[in-house]
Amino acid sequence: MRNRSPLVQQSAKSLLIALRSSIAVILAVDAIARPLYRPFIDQVNQWKIMQALDGLVVRLPRPLVLVLFGVPFVIAEPLKVFALLQLAKGHLIFGLLLMVFSYLLTFFLVERIYHAGREKLLTYSWFAWGMQQVTWVRDSVMPYKVKFMRRAKAIIRMFRRSAA
Repeated sequence: MRNRSPLVQQSAKSLLIALRSSIAVILAVDAIARPLYRPFIDQVNQWKIMQALDGLVVRLPRPLVLVLFGVPFVIAEPLKVFALLQLAKGHLIFGLLLMVFSYLLTFFLVERIYHAGREKLLTYSWFAWGMQQVTWVRDSVMPYKVKFMRRAKAIIRMFRRSAA
């Protein structure tokens, strides 16, 4: 193990906290949106063209799987941030269309390619490390998500009763 200066160690810890915080926000937004889009995605996943995409990805060499995964990912993720900025600026229609497009790109390409090529992608040590961070954050946040969802459902029931 290398000896690192306290400044380098502290910087690395700070960057890791920032990374994990960003992952937590992304996972939270996904958890909120998932019930809305999941039935549609499940339906589309049954299409033959989507199953053919899986078969193609599985047969590709590791570097091509990375490129096939990376290109739509590098487009879709920043596009989500840009869509939020457009919404914040008051461009409701444009922002919503961008958001929907970026999520569709993620659901239909990025997630599909990841699941089909997961084993090959995880052979890259840096990719495996990144996925370990995502898993750590998801597992750390899950108890809070369960509590939040229970409270949200209770509040919704309360509003429904009061409206009835």
